[in-house]
Amino acid sequence: MRRWILLAAFAVLAACSKDKDIDKPAELVPVTASLKVDRAWTANIGTRKSVALRLGLGLALDGGQIYAAGHKGDVGAWDLATGHQIWRVRTKAQLAGGAGVGENMVVVGSSRGDVIALNRADGKTLWRIRVNGEVLAPAAVSGRLVALRTVDGKLHGLSPKDGHELWVQEQQVPRLSLRGTARPVLIGDLALCGFDNGKVVAVNINDGTVQWETTVAQPHGRTELERLVDIDSAVDVSGQDVYAVAFQGRLAMLALDTGQIWWAHDASSYRGLGLDQDALYMAAANGEVTAMRKRTGAQLWSQKALLNRRLSSLSTMDATNTIVVSDYQGYVHWLDKATGAIVARVRAGKTRISNPPIVSGNMVVVINDAGRISAYKVTPIRGAKAPQPVPAATEKDNIQAPDTGAAPAPGQAPAAPGAGGAPPPPEQN
Repeated sequence: MRRWILLAAFAVLAACSKDKDIDKPAELVPVTASLKVDRAWTANIGTRKSVALRLGLGLALDGGQIYAAGHKGDVGAWDLATGHQIWRVRTKAQLAGGAGVGENMVVVGSSRGDVIALNRADGKTLWRIRVNGEVLAPAAVSGRLVALRTVDGKLHGLSPKDGHELWVQEQQVPRLSLRGTARPVLIGDLALCGFDNGKVVAVNINDGTVQWETTVAQPHGRTELERLVDIDSAVDVSGQDVYAVAFQGRLAMLALDTGQIWWAHDASSYRGLGLDQDALYMAAANGEVTAMRKRTGAQLWSQKALLNRRLSSLSTMDATNTIVVSDYQGYVHWLDKATGAIVARVRAGKTRISNPPIVSGNMVVVINDAGRISAYKVTPIRGAKAPQPVPAATEKDNIQAPDTGAAPAPGQAPAAPGAGGAPPPPEQN
């Protein structure tokens, strides 16, 4: 019940006082496009009476196929290049989290705690179990584990063979939190996941023991709304570095082996991050899109043209050197990685797009909150002018010195500076 209450909480957070208007979404201005965006195909996993509920029903890509799930219980697979439907099945469950794909299976979860694994090739049910708690994010799937978050603060480790529970870890859930949960990430022997209390936890997938837990954001303020510090997006891993961001909290870089924080600064996002070789990109809670150096967190540019447009998670598109993000009116925007300038825009429909775009080569696929899927082919426009940079940003952001926010596993000594997971040397100007 508390999570449904949070649907109204954002309106409260956006209003500064009773005497001020709620922040209005920025009006879109014409774009001088340097990319040509052509619609390749469309599909629908919803129904004609689908209601936009902003659930964790994002797309998944595996082996040249797109997988999607609808709230009414349908799950389907489409060929990425042509849009040809390969299979579609009905689970008869109120799906709210998925699709998670891996090891020849597709895993979806429901509002009532149903977890269903389907064969990736034909959609036949492999196993079906029930956990306590609503599933609002895709599962992480490997040959050794299916990792699943539920809204009651639990991270479940399930057997890929039959779905039986191997272990469970739990974090305390605040009295009030955002509606949503982070998707777990599997890397080596670890399952990484953020929680509603502002912590990132690393769990050994073999036995479910906590390897480390780190507080990324501490709650502040007098009211429950002011004290929200949820980590509702998946962490990102690059080599031995982990990146996480909290709502009304901090953006931080952590060591994969110990959880020690190497740098952090104030930030607020419930949508998560995008990474490439040198930079990380964030869609903030207020709609500001920012690029930062991965190694230091120093700001490169900030784009405010999409303020208060309730952005989706963003994805990087290396083929066009852009990042892709969607908004509450169904628009899809392409931003130049180097400058932050908006270089293309299309409208997939009139319904909000909450889940991240899927990118593969020069293809982008989005799904709106009513279950409509739209695929686009993106190509550069010959002779187009180079995008103009947004106003230059200073690198004097609120970077904090490394700290030892991690709680080491029992019997494990804190990592010494320069040991495994040590911060990289500063970049040379």
